[in-house]
Amino acid sequence: MNFPVDEIKTLSPLILAHVGDAYFHLFVRTRLLQVTRNVTRLHELSAQIVSATAQAKTYHALENFLSDDERDIFRRGRNAKSHAPRKATVAEYHASTGFEALLGELFLRRNLTRLDEICELAFEFAFKEIQP
Repeated sequence: MNFPVDEIKTLSPLILAHVGDAYFHLFVRTRLLQVTRNVTRLHELSAQIVSATAQAKTYHALENFLSDDERDIFRRGRNAKSHAPRKATVAEYHASTGFEALLGELFLRRNLTRLDEICELAFEFAFKEIQP
């Protein structure tokens, strides 16, 4: 489904984050197949990489790699009013929401080259962070 850019701009940042979260989960799960085929290990690793804490750290590691427009999308998502986090600080949760909103907007705009570039960098950073 293609969304007009004007319509994407009117979507709530939480809707963008909802889409971005789904995309990043699928990206990470697919990418992890290069690491292991053990379903328990796949679940453990993906849960660590897509956690709010990991996404917040990942965003801050990649921030300088992003364009001004991409950082603006992040800020819009980060500043959205959302429910309280369960396993992360409020700041981490908001940062992860901003990161997911960025991914969601890139997906809806069908900027798949840039989306995959950011997701791959995010994966590589997060995967290094969780290795003992």
